[in-house]
Amino acid sequence: MTTPLMSLTWTDHVTGRQGFLVVDRLVRGVSSGGLRMRAGCTPDEVAGLARGMTMKEALHYNPEGRYIPLGGAKGGIDCDPQDPGAYGLLVRYLRAMRPYVESCWTTGEDLGLSQDLVDRAAVEAGLVSSIQAVYPLLDDEATARRRLADAFAVEVDGIGLDELVGGCGVAESALAALDRAGVPYTGTRVAVQGLGTMGGATARFLARAGLTVVAVADIKGTVANPAGLDVEALLAARDTYGTVDRSALRPQDRELPGEAWLSTGAEILVPAAVSYAVDAANQELITARWIVEAANMPVLPEAEELLAARGITVLPDVVVNSGTNAWWWWTLFGDIGADADEAFAHTRRSMRALVEQMLARADADGTTPRAAAHAIVADRLPVIAERFGWYR
Repeated sequence: MTTPLMSLTWTDHVTGRQGFLVVDRLVRGVSSGGLRMRAGCTPDEVAGLARGMTMKEALHYNPEGRYIPLGGAKGGIDCDPQDPGAYGLLVRYLRAMRPYVESCWTTGEDLGLSQDLVDRAAVEAGLVSSIQAVYPLLDDEATARRRLADAFAVEVDGIGLDELVGGCGVAESALAALDRAGVPYTGTRVAVQGLGTMGGATARFLARAGLTVVAVADIKGTVANPAGLDVEALLAARDTYGTVDRSALRPQDRELPGEAWLSTGAEILVPAAVSYAVDAANQELITARWIVEAANMPVLPEAEELLAARGITVLPDVVVNSGTNAWWWWTLFGDIGADADEAFAHTRRSMRALVEQMLARADADGTTPRAAAHAIVADRLPVIAERFGWYR
């Protein structure tokens, strides 16, 4: 991958805090990538995420589909999202980034920010929408915007469709790996770090597929039960940040330290919270067979190398958690309608095909799934460039 097309650092005149925007590349003049807010966010982190978005967009390129991949980008703000001044900071950041959101950067929720919050702040910052840069690429803007708005209004069991499709994609990635290995769902144990939008939906879909969720971790620590947790009860007891009210736990549920989710005897680990969660030191605690990256960049490269040497497979974020981004564009461009069943079916079909292609490529090349995903992207980018052009 090349160096990013553009990297910006912004300093808030009120608090002195910094925000960042990295545009890795543009396709048809537009890029796509969410906006995260977390204390300690860095330019290098945002650059890595932007490069990952370029890969996610390329991986979902389908010459027969209406959705045409965009370039990759990412925004980041160095602030605790629970800080009392976080919303004002978000508004000022978006106001400063307004020329880019209007012209070349489509964005949305990421770590620390909900889509509702981004939408509200975008309006206050004077923007039409956080994705308005893509509107000139649509055949029928009014119809496309109405279709996406209708999709965001769809709820399944009281939860918005937009909060579920990403977890559906993560779960399907895990299930595809199990199927390829011939491992039955029943009896397969799962540990999830983070019970927010992505982690919560992933836990729900895996539990409903017949897997046993034996541990979940949040900011307060790990909740575990070798016989299986009541996922629906935990989801109902979480706050907006994914923290579970411990009064909802059953007598047989145990409270353990934060990193205990790594070593709870699960076959599948799903890091779905923060970046850099698994490092060279704590990877030694892991005995799982698969790590399914629901979060962005949760496993550090040196840790992944050590895990691979121990026979532990990491399914990379650029594939696993790409379903949310793809669902936005499948819906907006008209590949699917504002319907939950259609969205889940399309997500499952697309994610399963992508995971199977990646794992087959890894086997054929004798590499890791991440290396295989990079190889697939390397094959696709020249095709996208030739057909649509890009700036990098």
